[in-house]
Amino acid sequence: MVKSSENSNVVYGTEDILTSLCNSVSKVLTAATQSHIHYSGMVQRITKTCLKPDIGCFVLFDGGFSGLVVINFSSQAAMELYESYMLSMGMPKNELSTSHTSDDVGNIMGELMNQIVGDFTSKVRRELQTNITQNQPKMLVLNKQVVLSVDTQLDKPEARRVTFYTGKNNIFYLELAIDRTEFIRLNDFVAEEEINPDDVIAQVHAGQTASPPAASGTDDHDELLKSLGM
Repeated sequence: MVKSSENSNVVYGTEDILTSLCNSVSKVLTAATQSHIHYSGMVQRITKTCLKPDIGCFVLFDGGFSGLVVINFSSQAAMELYESYMLSMGMPKNELSTSHTSDDVGNIMGELMNQIVGDFTSKVRRELQTNITQNQPKMLVLNKQVVLSVDTQLDKPEARRVTFYTGKNNIFYLELAIDRTEFIRLNDFVAEEEINPDDVIAQVHAGQTASPPAASGTDDHDELLKSLGM
């Protein structure tokens, strides 16, 4: 999200926030499903946000800025993401749900959405130096379109839609509605580095691996004392 510039008064607007959100979607789903999830280089300006068939999910933001995020999955896209995630976790294929209407599919998609939101809010905290909170993602199986609006007073609402593609080229859509906002960097700062849990685990393992030499040093010390008759 952060842009490099010699000018400290860098401005971050709606498209920058949207790009950061899209990157969180791609990052989390790619890691979870072990397949390439990417989004279109074009974004649509829309006038309203909607939950659409077959599975829709929404999250409300509040705090540094207010907004609404909606992701609409076709049944094919939802089942592909669900199956890929479960198989990557070691679940046998014959134990997976076969319908997008099952509670298991809805729960897993809601869990993935929660991970996406968590990644996005942590980036907002690090890179925009503000804080946003969100409600628990709501995943709904739908057969009709439902129009949603942000439950807060927006002075100048803006809405965008981005097309995403799964590893098998199934399509789903992300919609974002927020108040028109700009973050202006007044002073240069370095965004906090994201903590990678895998790196932390690797460092712990490296420390454990490095511990045997200390034991060897203790043995040398004992041998010295023994040679002195102590």
